[in-house]
Amino acid sequence: MKKPGRNDLCWCGSGKKYKKCHMEQDARLFEYEKEGFTIPSFDLIKTPEQIEGVRKSGIVTNEILDIVAERIKEGVTTNEIDDWVREHTAKRGAIAAPLNYFGYPKSVCTSINDVICHGIPDNTVLKSGDIINIDVSTILDGYYSDASRMFIIGEASENAVKLVEETKKAMYIGIDAVKPYGSLNAVGTAIENYCNKLGYSVVRDLGGHGVGLKFHEEPHVDHFAKDGKGVLLLPGMVFTVEPMINEGDYKCITLDDDWTVLTKDGSLSAQWEHTIVVTENGTEILV
Repeated sequence: MKKPGRNDLCWCGSGKKYKKCHMEQDARLFEYEKEGFTIPSFDLIKTPEQIEGVRKSGIVTNEILDIVAERIKEGVTTNEIDDWVREHTAKRGAIAAPLNYFGYPKSVCTSINDVICHGIPDNTVLKSGDIINIDVSTILDGYYSDASRMFIIGEASENAVKLVEETKKAMYIGIDAVKPYGSLNAVGTAIENYCNKLGYSVVRDLGGHGVGLKFHEEPHVDHFAKDGKGVLLLPGMVFTVEPMINEGDYKCITLDDDWTVLTKDGSLSAQWEHTIVVTENGTEILV
């Protein structure tokens, strides 16, 4: 994106002149580019007002996940979970982002056992021993937030419980790897290094994403190790960290509904997700 003139308003929306705001930082970006980083476009940097909008949207998303946590149990159907999400979203004057997104038919994603992601709610009854990911995405006043949690139904196997717990740890390890003016590739490297030691694999066909003004924005966030510097992380960037970790091989298949993604070998899969913003000093979890 073309840089403003010295006395033009800064591209970030602060209302300050460019020379008093981001001009010095942007001059440093050329040095990072020489080092091999990919420089994100300015429109990926959220203003303080936009970040606050995502944060408020995230409050609703978090409320929904708390409701699920209170009610989910053996005997509940995934359609009932969809009802809870739809009802609370409407109560808060918000919109469920998944509903009708490229034809997705429900308000939430419910992914059980070997379903990696995008499981569609139906009449499936949860049983003791199941593990399930509930992925909630909310639009409030035009701002998008995205988060997911794992839930263990009844008495699950030790292997299943460990996978759920270690996947949550892997997510936070990935978040800890996010540093202002650092590499986005560091996220995937940290996550995969941790999971490989446990004998798990990291899904490669899907990843995190920018979010805020749209459901899915740049940058794409890989959760496995990649060569090179990758995208330079700048304060104001908002994206999800949401590793999908398989007990077996990382390969996956998609059902004929064009949404439901399963492990190819039938092994268990787990996922946790937060939406974060890069700050001048590190990161903040928005939801």
